[in-house]
Amino acid sequence: MLDAWMSALMLAIESGNVIGLRLMKIAAGGVDANVETSLMIQEKVVAALEAQAALCCGGTATSIIERYRELVAENARRLAV
Repeated sequence: MLDAWMSALMLAIESGNVIGLRLMKIAAGGVDANVETSLMIQEKVVAALEAQAALCCGGTATSIIERYRELVAENARRLAV
């Protein structure tokens, strides 16, 4: 149970960082902002469908949170460049 809470806490912290990076990119405007906005929406839909499928196949809350953390980490790496 503690693992799920710790994973959720870490996801919240890591997501906050990515939100900040995305906001800076979007605030800069231009083509990059449009691309980032579209990418963000697509990623959220795909992640939600992936989480739903995992739950249907017996996935745990912790496994789903960890998968979201992986996706957030990928975005952090991409946006930090």
